[in-house]
This record gives sequence, C-alpha cells and structure tokens, in this order.
Amino acid sequence: MPEIKSQSLATMAVASSALRAQQGRMRVIAENLANANSTARTAGGDPYRRQVPVFRPANVQGAEGVQMFRVSPDESDFKTEYDPGNPAADAKGYVKLPNVNTLVEALDMKEAQRAYEANLNVIETARAMEARTLDILKK
Repeated sequence: MPEIKSQSLATMAVASSALRAQQGRMRVIAENLANANSTARTAGGDPYRRQVPVFRPANVQGAEGVQMFRVSPDESDFKTEYDPGNPAADAKGYVKLPNVNTLVEALDMKEAQRAYEANLNVIETARAMEARTLDILKK
C-alpha cells in the first residue's frame, strides 16, 4: 500500500512539474506575442528580441520531472522594413523589427496548451486510480 501511494505521489509530482514548466512557457510565448510589433526606442536601436524557454530535467519525488531552467534570447536576425519616417529608423531609413513570427508563436502556444492539458489528465487519472485502488482494498 505505501508503495502505491508513493508511486501515485511521484506521478502527480512529475505531472505537476510539467504543468509549471508549460505555464512558464505560455507566459514567455505571451510576452513574445505582445511585443511582436514593437520597435526600438532609439533610432537604429534593437527592438524586442524573441525569448525562448529552456527546460531541463528535475528530480521530483524520486522521479524525473521537468523545470523551466531559464529563458534565453533567440539570436536569429531581426527583420527590417523601410520606413524613414519612423523614429526608430536608422540613417538609411530602415527600422529593425522583432524576430518574432506570430504564426510560430501561435503554434507553440497551442502545443503548450495541449501539453498542459495532457498533464492535467495524468493527475486526474492518477487520482482516480488511487481512489479505485483504495476502494478495492476496502472490500
């Protein structure tokens, strides 16, 4: 019986760690989307740079879960647009735009939501299995 409880707790802890990681991932994606059309505050300056969550394994309840380790900047090139009237334009009239692709961000958000939902289902299933096991043992 204690082993069943221990495995159930470990399962829920691993799924919970994934929930937290996906929640952080969605927060980063939301920030990227919010800044997708921003420009630099100064002429010729760099605009918002897309952020990418970095995950790593984490020990939770004696099992291997996941955690968002850090958020790293995406080093891909900025897009440029000719707009000489823009205050952020450089000497040649080009404005740097963020390296955020809204379609990619939307797809990443959908994937993060699905992973979040899948881990919620793992927790619900583990709870149901534990409850059913207890019911069987009571008989």
